[in-house]
Amino acid sequence: MNKLTTLVSLGALSMALAACGSADDASAPASPDTVEMAADDALAPVDVDAVEDETVEDLEEVEGPAAVSEETATNAAENAASVAEEAEAAAAEAEAAVDAASSALDAASDAVEAVEQIGD
Repeated sequence: MNKLTTLVSLGALSMALAACGSADDASAPASPDTVEMAADDALAPVDVDAVEDETVEDLEEVEGPAAVSEETATNAAENAASVAEEAEAAAAEAEAAVDAASSALDAASDAVEAVEQIGD
């Protein structure tokens, strides 16, 4: 009796679930024509004209950069070359400082080893 009740309940629930569906023809296969109808409606042309935004003020014309004379361009190039030379000199000084620090570290390490040998 318990199995019969379970089967009847399962059948009734299946029928109720099937009744919730909304297909016009259940035998119709899924195809792009039926699946993409909603997308086609969303992409339909719009027949409404654009509305002007009254909060936007008239934009002024923006001028391009001013013309540069040959003398100004030459001075700028010379200044850039000078800055590049100074940067290279600073890099060389920094590299020399790193080398000196490395040598000092090696000397300190050698001194520590010598002290440890004397202590042993």
